[in-house]
Amino acid sequence: MNYKQIILVFALLILSSCSKVFYTSKIEGKQIKVSDSLAIDQEIEQFIKPYRSHLNATLDSVLAYSVDTYSKRDGEFNTAIGNMMADAVYEHANKVFNKRTGKNIDFVLLNHGGIRSIISKGDITIRTAYEVMPFENSVVVANLPGANVRDLLTYLSKAKRAHPISKLNIILDKEGNVESATIAGEAIDFNKSYYVATNDYLYNGGDRMTFFQPNDGLEVLDYKIRNVLIDHFIQIDTLNPVIDNRFIQLKD
Repeated sequence: MNYKQIILVFALLILSSCSKVFYTSKIEGKQIKVSDSLAIDQEIEQFIKPYRSHLNATLDSVLAYSVDTYSKRDGEFNTAIGNMMADAVYEHANKVFNKRTGKNIDFVLLNHGGIRSIISKGDITIRTAYEVMPFENSVVVANLPGANVRDLLTYLSKAKRAHPISKLNIILDKEGNVESATIAGEAIDFNKSYYVATNDYLYNGGDRMTFFQPNDGLEVLDYKIRNVLIDHFIQIDTLNPVIDNRFIQLKD
C-alpha cells in the first residue's frame, strides 16, 4: 500500500466517524468535601515556611500610629479616611507630576468604593495599606476641559456617596444642586482645563465616571495608590484625619 492509499484509508475512516452521532446516556458525580482537617504536607510546609515568615514580617512592619478608628461610612459627603487618602494622593502624586511636567495637579477625585477596609486605632502597618487598597490601581492625571469638570460636579452632587476629593470644595443647596464649587479656594472657570488626579479604574469609566474622557491629555504616573498610602504613613508618623467642610450640603 503506497502513501496515497494510506491517506485515502485515513480519510475514509475520518468521514465515517463524523457520520456517527453520540449521545450522553448518564452523568455521574460525587461530592468531595474540603476542610481544614486535611493533612498538611510537611515537605511543602517546610519549603514555604521561611517565605511566609518573611512576608508576614514585612507586612507587619509598623509605619505609623492611628489615634482612632476610621471608616468610609463615618460621613455623608466626606469622611476622615477618604479625606486622608485624597490629600495623600495630592501631596505625593503632585511631586511626581510636577517633576515630570513642571505643572501642578489642580484637584483629586477618588472613589468611595475603592476604600476596602477601616483603619483601626493603633499601629498602622504595610498590611493596613494592602487592606485599605488591595487593588493594583495607579494614579493618573487627566487634563479635563471645563465642560468635563461641570459634568464631574453634577455626578458628585447626585452620587449620594462620599467620594474622596482634595483641593476641590463643593457646597450643595437644600435640593442637592451645586450652589458653589471652588478649586484651591478659587471659583472654577469652565472655559479652561484642569489637571485632575484620579486612579486608572475611574479614568476608564469605573463607577460610571465617564467624564474623564475625552480630555486634553493624560499623564500616567506609574504610582500605585497603595504605595501612596505607604509613603504617606511613613511620613506622618501619627494619623489623625478629620471630616471637614470640603463637601457639604446646606440644611437651611
